[in-house]
Amino acid sequence: MISAQDWADTQRLGDYHGMGHTPQLCSVAIGLGSHDLGVAEAAADLYKRGMAPLLVFTGATSPTTHERMPRGEAVHYKERAIELGVPASAVLVEPHARNTGENIRFSRELLAEAGIAVSSVLLISKPYEERRAYATARKLWPDVEIVSASSPMTLRDYVDSIGDARLVIDMLVGALQRLLVYPAQGFMISQQVPGDVLDAYDRLSLGGYASRLLRDSEGNALRPNA
Repeated sequence: MISAQDWADTQRLGDYHGMGHTPQLCSVAIGLGSHDLGVAEAAADLYKRGMAPLLVFTGATSPTTHERMPRGEAVHYKERAIELGVPASAVLVEPHARNTGENIRFSRELLAEAGIAVSSVLLISKPYEERRAYATARKLWPDVEIVSASSPMTLRDYVDSIGDARLVIDMLVGALQRLLVYPAQGFMISQQVPGDVLDAYDRLSLGGYASRLLRDSEGNALRPNA
């Protein structure tokens, strides 16, 4: 049973993870691979609205996707986008990335090899990954404008679409931890995290929503400067 306090803390994390960007015309849209086909659906919608002339889907498989997406996240994303009316000629697939940093680096390399000039990127992710994806892209691709996007839905609707509330909360908590510890490791830019967000994170992580936390060799959850 998820308590009212846990839901309130989860909502606070969810609000922070969203960047609040308004979609705009960009050189390319990049859909970051995951367990959530909603990323491909959001990318297809943005393409059909004229927000980008080209889609790149990036992602191999992970422990959470190898069964439901055996051909790889990027391939399944492309198939879903085509089902929704995106022409195959408007989609590039990057099938090797296994984390957000590789999503950005490998997509950048793929576009460069294709001779496609990029000045702006519409970066499409799961709703609770917007800020992490943005921070990573700003670190690894600093000379382009990054516009974040995701499926436009409330947190409750997103949880219902996934069908596993605890998994979603665990992932929001894990994403927040990475925003705290990854800048010092050179993986993303640093961003200010409000105190109430940190308090919500602490309550949730100490309350058992910890399956996605990074841990040290002794099993302790990593903290900033750890």
